Amino acid sequence: MTKALEGIRVLDLTRVFAGPWASQMLAAFGADVVKVEHPVGGDEVRRMGPAQKDLEGKDTPHTSSYLAMNRNKRSLSLDMSSASGQSTLRELAAKADVLIENFKVGGLAKFGLDYDSLSKVNPRLIYCSITGYGQSGPYSAQPGYDPVFQALSGLMSITGQPDNSPGAGPVLVGYSVSDINAGLYATISILTALRARDAVTGKGQHIDIGLLDTQIAAHSHIVQNYLASGRTPVRAGAASQILTPWQVFPTADGQLMVAVGNDRQFADFARAIGRAELASDVRFAKIRDRMPHKAALIPEIEAALAAKTALEWVDVLNAAGVACGPLHTIASMIDDPQVVHRGILQEIPDPNSGRLRFVANPIRLSDTPVAYDRPPPRLGEHSTEVLTDWLELSPVEAEAILAKSSGAS
Repeated sequence: MTKALEGIRVLDLTRVFAGPWASQMLAAFGADVVKVEHPVGGDEVRRMGPAQKDLEGKDTPHTSSYLAMNRNKRSLSLDMSSASGQSTLRELAAKADVLIENFKVGGLAKFGLDYDSLSKVNPRLIYCSITGYGQSGPYSAQPGYDPVFQALSGLMSITGQPDNSPGAGPVLVGYSVSDINAGLYATISILTALRARDAVTGKGQHIDIGLLDTQIAAHSHIVQNYLASGRTPVRAGAASQILTPWQVFPTADGQLMVAVGNDRQFADFARAIGRAELASDVRFAKIRDRMPHKAALIPEIEAALAAKTALEWVDVLNAAGVACGPLHTIASMIDDPQVVHRGILQEIPDPNSGRLRFVANPIRLSDTPVAYDRPPPRLGEHSTEVLTDWLELSPVEAEAILAKSSGAS
C-alpha cells in the first residue's frame, strides 16, 4: 500500500497527550515514528486510565490513554540524561526529518538537543516544540495541563449552564480538548514545514506550538463574535449563542438536538412539528429576530416536541431536511448505524490483548489511505531494531549502546 509519508523519519520525544497525538497522526500517514522513552517507566501516560486486559483478563502495562495516542510507533528506551543517550539521540536526529518534543522551554538545551544545536547537525530537520504557553512570554516557563488552558483561554466561561439556571457554572469540556487541538495544529505545522523544506527553502525550521495559543485559535467565531459586537460570550448550556432553535429539547422519551441554520429551514421545521404559524410570526420569521424573542419561541417548540419520542422526531425532521440527532452516550454512539457503516471503530492484532479495538483516524485519502500497521509498543520494544535500522549498526553494537544509556535515574 502506498503511504503519503513513506520515508519520513520522526523522532518523538513527547509525552502525555498533545505531542503523542501529533506523532500518531504522522504515523498513520506512513511516517516511521520512533517514540523515545526513559527506560524506567517511560511515558507517564502509560499509567493514566484503566489498564488494558490480556488474554487471561489480567491487567497489562498499557492503559487506555496510552493506547489512544501511540499506534503505529516504535519504542526506543534511552536515558537522555546520560552522555551515551545524548550522543545517540544526536546521531538519530542527524538521520531524522522531524523531531517533536514537549519539554519545558529550554529544557533540552542542557543536553545539546535543542533546535539550535541539532539544526547544526541536520539543517533539514523540522523541529517542533509543544509547550503550554509557547517559547516566549511571561508564562513560558510555567507548567500547565489541559484544564488550565480551558480556563485561561476562556473556554470554561462559555461552557456550562447559564447563570441563574439549575447546575449553573463553568464546566470542563469532557475530553482533553486543548491537547488534541494542539496536536492537530502541530501536525498541520509539521506537514507545512516539510513542504516548505522540500519545495521552497531546502532547509528545516523550528515550530513553536503553545497550548494556550491553539486553544484560543480554536474558539474561532466565538472570539470573533466578541470582537465584532463587544458583547462578552456567556455560558449557554446546550444552546447556540447566535442561532435559535439550535439546542437540546426534551421529547416524550429523551433529549433531541435540533440545529436550524436559516429561515427556510425554520419554516420547514415549523411545518414538521405541526406549528407552521411560527414561521409567519414576525417575532420568529427572520434569523435575526428569533434570538431576541427566544424566550417566547422555545416554550412553543418544547410543547410541540413533547408529543413524540426522540427517534420519531429524528425521522420526521430528517424527512423535512432539518438537522437533528439524539444525545448518545459513548456506548450508544458506538452502535449507531452511521458510525458502524463508516468503520469508525477498527481492530488490529495485539500481542497483549489478542485484538485491540480503537477509534480510527477519520481522514479518508483515496490513493494513500491511513494504515494501522502496529499496535502501541511495549516500552523499549524496538530499541535494538531502531538503532540497527536508522544508524546502520549491528545488533551487538546497538545493544552495547543501549546498555550504556539505560540509566535508572
